[in-house]
Amino acid sequence: MTRSGCRRLLGPLLASALVLAASACGSGEPTADGAQPSGSGSAGGPVSITVNCMPPKTNKAQRTTYEEDLAAFRKLNPDINIEKVTDAFPCYEPRTFEAKLAGGQLETVFFVNFPNVGRLVAAGQAADLTPYVGELKTFKDYNASLDIFKKDGKVYGLPTDGYGMGLVYNRDVFTKAGLDPANPPKTWAEVREAAKKISALGPGYVGFGEYSGNNVGGWHFTASLYGRGGDVVTPDGKQAAFNSPEGVAVLENLKQMRWTDDSMGSRLYIDWPALMKAMAGGRMGMMLGAPDVLISLRNDFQAKFENYAVAAQPEAKALFNGGAGYMINPKATPEQIRAGLKWIEYEFLTPGKGQLDYVRAKGANLTVGQPYPDLYGADTPSGQEVLRLRSENANVAPEQFALWVQGSKGIPPKAEPGPYAQEIYAILDTPMSAVLTRRDADPAKLLADAEAKVNALLAKKG
Repeated sequence: MTRSGCRRLLGPLLASALVLAASACGSGEPTADGAQPSGSGSAGGPVSITVNCMPPKTNKAQRTTYEEDLAAFRKLNPDINIEKVTDAFPCYEPRTFEAKLAGGQLETVFFVNFPNVGRLVAAGQAADLTPYVGELKTFKDYNASLDIFKKDGKVYGLPTDGYGMGLVYNRDVFTKAGLDPANPPKTWAEVREAAKKISALGPGYVGFGEYSGNNVGGWHFTASLYGRGGDVVTPDGKQAAFNSPEGVAVLENLKQMRWTDDSMGSRLYIDWPALMKAMAGGRMGMMLGAPDVLISLRNDFQAKFENYAVAAQPEAKALFNGGAGYMINPKATPEQIRAGLKWIEYEFLTPGKGQLDYVRAKGANLTVGQPYPDLYGADTPSGQEVLRLRSENANVAPEQFALWVQGSKGIPPKAEPGPYAQEIYAILDTPMSAVLTRRDADPAKLLADAEAKVNALLAKKG
């Protein structure tokens, strides 16, 4: 993902694995109890590791650059055998991840989104990287994003990606509907009016699209709730807080657009690819999303990139911020941990290499220059080099992102709701789906029912 290609937050199924190199030391697969394979290596000897989150074959350009990076990394590190890479689209899908986690089948180096970090650390399902991170050249340049992967002074993973929400819209559709693409909606009332005009274009046109299941419904409910000034959980994380006027307003707005305005169409977008595919189809006007949604629309769904832009989230009082990174299997040997960290640094954290190779990205007709939260301090060597390379190789039109950059200034960022965010999102899928499928849905009752379930979940988790 381009950064969204790496993030690929939610979706249907992880694809089949691709064997990249044979090994005399074994298959490289963790055993059923999570133990690492016999080819774990020893001090001074070869070491085998497995990794996940390879771009899918449908994203040809990014897949090619990733394979180039694997080859280059092997050449630089002949003692490290990246034995198996799991092709993934998206990189995190709740059902698949939880099954692999429970069965001890996670790769040596595995992708993790921010909400899962805390619970994996608490459960002992991620290796302590503290003794090793000092060996990384770029580690000292990290900004506060690293704190997400810390507990009690120890480091359990490395962030590689971040995002902040906005309003993604199709400028071509806006023009067809008589709307000004240079002046997108700034309030939810304006969103409703624009959505009605778009849906009035005729069959197949959808004014505003929204998720309704597979945890992404609850994820987007959270983004909208934060924007209205609400909270998902109390500050101590022990009680639900979304059964509030702000929470009701989120659902009531969607209900009115769906049933009163008839501007959302009748189709449910249950998972991440479904809504993205619809947005890429050229007949949907708006959706919530981060700036890198435009990149994924182009690279993963073959949308016409220049038709899209992103503005600030309407009326936002807080900006939903999230992201992802990588952790290492707790069964990994010290040699495997060092090897895994070398790969993470090479592919995701080294200016001019891997995902930060902006010269290659521009030459491969990948997008360069879109805004996103940086991982390094702006005054650090790594941060300065990333900004220089990105600026020198930018190939996207600044105006596609300018309204998001300008409109999001000063809006305080707000993180996802704690270590049990995914379980909470699953519960919040129900009210999101209900208001989009039932004309008589009662937002207040739906939130009260969800509140009881979330409170029970949090009480059980302690």
